[in-house]
Amino acid sequence: MVTSIILLNVKRKKVNEVAEHLVSISGISEVYSVTGNYDLVAIARVKTNDELSDLVTGKLVKVDGVKKTDTMLAFKAYSKHDLEAMFSV
Repeated sequence: MVTSIILLNVKRKKVNEVAEHLVSISGISEVYSVTGNYDLVAIARVKTNDELSDLVTGKLVKVDGVKKTDTMLAFKAYSKHDLEAMFSV
């Protein structure tokens, strides 16, 4: 499984609308509104890097209100929770 953290800058008046749309996209498991330099953080969990590429460059760029994305690829999860069982694709 490929896990990535996607940081998004969104038009101010569209934050809620964009967040609700993002969470409906297959591969996006969670969306958080946050403080700081970004407006939203989306967690993507997909099977392959090609699926991640399609998600970010094919789907996210088409969402009205998204100004910019910054995608980080997760190497390893450190958690008390069994993330693999919770979010298996």
